[in-house]
Amino acid sequence: MTQPTPDSPRPPTTQVPAPLARARAIAWVMDDLVPIPGTRWRIGVDPLLGLFPAVGDWVSWSIGFYLLVAAAQLRAGAPLLLRMLGNILGDAVAGVVPLLGDLFDATWKANNRNLELLEAHVAAPERTARRSRFLVGAVLVSGLGVLAAGAWAAGWLVVKAVGLVF
Repeated sequence: MTQPTPDSPRPPTTQVPAPLARARAIAWVMDDLVPIPGTRWRIGVDPLLGLFPAVGDWVSWSIGFYLLVAAAQLRAGAPLLLRMLGNILGDAVAGVVPLLGDLFDATWKANNRNLELLEAHVAAPERTARRSRFLVGAVLVSGLGVLAAGAWAAGWLVVKAVGLVF
Protein backbone atom coordinates (compact mmCIF):
# COMPACT_ATOMS: atom_id res chain seq x y z
CA MET A 1 0.00 0.00 0.00
CA THR A 2 1.40 3.36 -0.96
CA GLN A 3 1.49 6.31 1.33
CA PRO A 4 -0.46 9.41 0.31
CA THR A 5 1.61 12.28 -0.99
CA PRO A 6 0.86 15.95 -0.31
CA ASP A 7 -0.57 16.08 -3.86
CA SER A 8 -3.00 13.22 -3.25
CA PRO A 9 -4.01 13.12 0.39
CA ARG A 10 -6.02 10.20 1.64
CA PRO A 11 -9.59 11.24 2.29
CA PRO A 12 -10.38 11.32 5.97
CA THR A 13 -12.24 8.31 7.24
CA THR A 14 -15.31 9.24 9.18
CA GLN A 15 -17.48 7.01 11.21
CA VAL A 16 -21.19 7.46 10.77
CA PRO A 17 -23.10 7.19 14.05
CA ALA A 18 -25.36 4.13 14.09
CA PRO A 19 -28.61 6.12 14.52
CA LEU A 20 -27.72 8.20 11.45
CA ALA A 21 -26.91 5.09 9.39
CA ARG A 22 -30.27 3.55 10.34
CA ALA A 23 -32.06 6.84 9.60
CA ARG A 24 -30.47 6.92 6.13
CA ALA A 25 -31.66 3.39 5.42
CA ILE A 26 -35.19 4.13 6.63
CA ALA A 27 -35.46 7.37 4.63
CA TRP A 28 -34.25 5.59 1.50
CA VAL A 29 -36.75 2.73 1.84
CA MET A 30 -39.64 5.04 2.74
CA ASP A 31 -38.98 7.75 0.13
CA ASP A 32 -36.62 6.58 -2.64
CA LEU A 33 -36.67 2.78 -2.96
CA VAL A 34 -38.19 2.40 -6.43
CA PRO A 35 -37.01 4.36 -9.47
CA ILE A 36 -39.74 5.39 -11.92
CA PRO A 37 -38.53 4.28 -15.37
CA GLY A 38 -37.76 7.07 -17.82
CA THR A 39 -37.64 9.75 -15.12
CA ARG A 40 -35.37 10.96 -12.36
CA TRP A 41 -38.19 10.39 -9.86
CA ARG A 42 -38.12 7.75 -7.19
CA ILE A 43 -40.82 6.69 -4.79
CA GLY A 44 -40.59 4.69 -1.65
CA VAL A 45 -42.85 2.56 0.45
CA ASP A 46 -44.47 5.60 2.14
CA PRO A 47 -46.99 6.50 -0.61
CA LEU A 48 -47.66 2.81 -1.25
CA LEU A 49 -48.50 2.23 2.40
CA GLY A 50 -50.93 5.13 2.16
CA LEU A 51 -53.02 3.10 -0.28
CA PHE A 52 -54.12 0.92 2.64
CA PRO A 53 -56.79 2.96 4.44
CA ALA A 54 -55.96 4.04 8.00
CA VAL A 55 -53.51 1.24 8.80
CA GLY A 56 -51.02 2.16 6.07
CA ASP A 57 -50.80 5.78 7.19
CA TRP A 58 -50.26 4.78 10.81
CA VAL A 59 -47.51 2.35 9.85
CA SER A 60 -45.86 5.02 7.71
CA TRP A 61 -45.96 7.64 10.47
CA SER A 62 -44.66 5.17 13.04
CA ILE A 63 -41.69 4.35 10.86
CA GLY A 64 -41.10 8.05 10.17
CA PHE A 65 -40.93 8.70 13.91
CA TYR A 66 -37.72 6.66 14.05
CA LEU A 67 -35.87 9.59 12.49
CA LEU A 68 -37.12 11.71 15.37
CA VAL A 69 -35.84 9.08 17.82
CA ALA A 70 -32.49 9.00 15.98
CA ALA A 71 -32.24 12.79 16.31
CA ALA A 72 -32.87 12.53 20.03
CA GLN A 73 -30.21 9.81 20.29
CA LEU A 74 -27.79 12.16 18.52
CA ARG A 75 -28.60 14.87 21.08
CA ALA A 76 -30.54 17.18 18.79
CA GLY A 77 -32.18 20.07 20.61
CA ALA A 78 -35.87 20.72 21.00
CA PRO A 79 -36.06 23.21 18.10
CA LEU A 80 -34.67 20.65 15.63
CA LEU A 81 -36.96 17.96 17.01
CA LEU A 82 -39.91 20.33 16.57
CA ARG A 83 -38.93 21.00 12.94
CA MET A 84 -38.75 17.28 12.29
CA LEU A 85 -42.07 16.74 14.03
CA GLY A 86 -43.56 19.48 11.82
CA ASN A 87 -42.45 17.55 8.72
CA ILE A 88 -44.07 14.38 10.08
CA LEU A 89 -47.28 16.19 10.99
CA GLY A 90 -47.43 17.91 7.59
CA ASP A 91 -47.10 14.51 5.96
CA ALA A 92 -49.73 13.08 8.29
CA VAL A 93 -52.30 15.82 7.72
CA ALA A 94 -51.98 15.76 3.94
CA GLY A 95 -51.68 11.98 3.86
CA VAL A 96 -55.17 11.36 5.21
CA VAL A 97 -56.77 12.64 2.00
CA PRO A 98 -57.41 9.55 -0.16
CA LEU A 99 -55.19 9.32 -3.26
CA LEU A 100 -54.20 13.01 -3.17
CA GLY A 101 -52.46 12.33 0.12
CA ASP A 102 -50.52 9.51 -1.50
CA LEU A 103 -49.41 11.83 -4.30
CA PHE A 104 -48.38 14.33 -1.64
CA ASP A 105 -46.40 11.60 0.14
CA ALA A 106 -44.57 10.81 -3.10
CA THR A 107 -43.48 14.43 -3.52
CA TRP A 108 -43.17 15.82 0.04
CA LYS A 109 -40.83 13.04 1.25
CA ALA A 110 -40.89 13.94 4.93
CA ASN A 111 -38.35 11.25 5.77
CA ASN A 112 -35.80 12.70 3.34
CA ARG A 113 -36.45 16.18 4.73
CA ASN A 114 -35.88 14.94 8.25
CA LEU A 115 -32.76 13.05 7.19
CA GLU A 116 -31.35 16.28 5.70
CA LEU A 117 -32.01 18.06 9.00
CA LEU A 118 -30.40 15.22 10.93
CA GLU A 119 -27.32 15.15 8.71
CA ALA A 120 -26.97 18.92 9.03
CA HIS A 121 -27.14 18.51 12.81
CA VAL A 122 -24.41 15.88 12.80
CA ALA A 123 -22.22 18.01 10.50
CA ALA A 124 -22.73 21.36 12.28
CA PRO A 125 -24.82 21.07 15.45
CA GLU A 126 -24.57 24.73 16.52
CA ARG A 127 -25.52 26.11 13.12
CA THR A 128 -28.46 23.73 12.78
CA ALA A 129 -29.64 24.54 16.31
CA ARG A 130 -29.50 28.27 15.58
CA ARG A 131 -31.50 27.89 12.35
CA SER A 132 -34.01 25.59 14.02
CA ARG A 133 -34.53 27.99 16.93
CA PHE A 134 -35.15 30.82 14.48
CA LEU A 135 -37.63 28.80 12.42
CA VAL A 136 -39.51 27.44 15.42
CA GLY A 137 -39.65 30.94 16.91
CA ALA A 138 -40.95 32.39 13.64
CA VAL A 139 -43.62 29.69 13.42
CA LEU A 140 -44.71 30.28 17.02
CA VAL A 141 -44.88 34.07 16.58
CA SER A 142 -46.79 33.63 13.32
CA GLY A 143 -49.17 31.17 14.94
CA LEU A 144 -49.82 33.53 17.82
CA GLY A 145 -50.42 36.33 15.33
CA VAL A 146 -52.97 34.23 13.46
CA LEU A 147 -54.70 33.33 16.73
CA ALA A 148 -54.78 36.98 17.80
CA ALA A 149 -56.17 38.06 14.43
CA GLY A 150 -58.80 35.32 14.62
CA ALA A 151 -59.79 36.35 18.13
CA TRP A 152 -60.04 40.00 17.06
CA ALA A 153 -62.13 39.05 13.99
CA ALA A 154 -64.44 36.87 16.10
CA GLY A 155 -64.89 39.71 18.61
CA TRP A 156 -65.55 42.20 15.83
CA LEU A 157 -68.20 39.89 14.32
CA VAL A 158 -69.91 39.47 17.70
CA VAL A 159 -69.93 43.23 18.25
CA LYS A 160 -71.39 43.81 14.78
CA ALA A 161 -73.97 41.04 15.16
CA VAL A 162 -75.15 42.16 18.59
CA GLY A 163 -74.79 45.83 17.86
CA LEU A 164 -72.68 46.62 20.90
CA VAL A 165 -70.32 49.54 20.78
CA PHE A 166 -67.33 49.73 23.06
